Amino acid sequence: MSRFWFVQKRYGYGATPTTWQGWAATLAFVALFVAIVLLVGGWPRWVLGALAIAGFAILACAKTDGGCRWRWG
Repeated sequence: MSRFWFVQKRYGYGATPTTWQGWAATLAFVALFVAIVLLVGGWPRWVLGALAIAGFAILACAKTDGGCRWRWG
């Protein structure tokens, strides 16, 4: 069983979920982000949104096979 939840894109920067854990983490991030946008007002919305994005990016990079870097194919 693989310990990686995401696989690197062939071109560019980013990753795609490949396991149920990766899909669950992605769906949880989307749900959290939508909840922040709809329920929080003012400047805390932007701070919490930025923290959610940063947290998901760190998780995705840690769980991506090959790490996070630019790829040319």
